[in-house]
Amino acid sequence: MNVTNRSEEAESNPEVDSNLAAVSEVEAGIRDFVRNDIAYLRRPVAGPETVPLEPNTDATVNNVNSLIQRVAGTSLAEIEKLISELESLRDLLHAEGQRVQREISGYAQLSQAAMKSTRMIADNVTQWKRAADGLRNS
Repeated sequence: MNVTNRSEEAESNPEVDSNLAAVSEVEAGIRDFVRNDIAYLRRPVAGPETVPLEPNTDATVNNVNSLIQRVAGTSLAEIEKLISELESLRDLLHAEGQRVQREISGYAQLSQAAMKSTRMIADNVTQWKRAADGLRNS
């Protein structure tokens, strides 16, 4: 079930398609680099006086580096975007935590005031009951 969801997501998400294309491009660049780098080893040597030619590795290395930088650039941009989103969520959670602490403090004060009021009322009712009992007995 998870695999089908990911494949459906990849088909419907152009960003995923562009990332996959960039990864494929990097892989192709690396394959070309390896082929060009070891191609002189596959060439048959005609004689002891011929020296194998050095392939143009600088251009291939630059090509691979540019491909890696393009892929890494999009990844870094997404990572920085996620970091900024996480930082904003952290700030939001911090602010909400402070708000909840203020609310709990307010409820605690309200509860203490209600307890004091209830004790005062109970004490007054007890005094009135004693006073009423004293009037009945006299």
